[in-house]
Amino acid sequence: MKLFQSLRLLFAGSLCAIFVTAGLQARAATANPAANASASTQKVVFAGGCFWGIEAVFESLKGVTSAVSGYSGGSAATAHYDIVSTGTTGHAESVEVTFDPAQISFQQLLEVFFLVAHDPTELNRQGPDDGTQYRSVVFYTSEEQKRDVQSYIAQLTKQKTFGAPIVTQVVPLVAFYPAEAYHQHFASHNPYNPYIMINDAPKLVHLHQQFPTLVKSSS
Repeated sequence: MKLFQSLRLLFAGSLCAIFVTAGLQARAATANPAANASASTQKVVFAGGCFWGIEAVFESLKGVTSAVSGYSGGSAATAHYDIVSTGTTGHAESVEVTFDPAQISFQQLLEVFFLVAHDPTELNRQGPDDGTQYRSVVFYTSEEQKRDVQSYIAQLTKQKTFGAPIVTQVVPLVAFYPAEAYHQHFASHNPYNPYIMINDAPKLVHLHQQFPTLVKSSS
């Protein structure tokens, strides 16, 4: 069984960092939910599997001024990739999205998150990745965001958009800890990485197909 699990990790990509060479361990600093947001921008933190793909999707959107891979749900002391990967820290691999609501609405971000960025029906896993660190979560930064997320989940459930129940957690953001430097913009820096090609490149194709008007111009 242990041999089978090891082979599965190797060939199925059970952890998103199997295909990355360990880089510099940048210290992840805490961030207040409202920190660094200007009067014209808002923040929300999304989690839904390996943060490489979530970040790649959201940084492709018009009106998104920043998408940062990191950790939410646990303490500052355990906000390190090698510890988070044990699945015992309470952290989820997350992406802090800073956006301008004059250019893209929170509702549009939710549509991209639920319909493109991940599968919200998978419990404590996402595709080949297993563990609570890969769970589906929206860490909201305002009561309005909380209501919007809950309303949209109710809408998707009523419409039977998915063939299984939505398991996305909706919880307040306490703190966000940026991940190590080598994780930032990983997909764009490593487009031919096997994990990216198999798991994340299709998400970007889907994004362009389903929400073409939301995608930033490549020029």
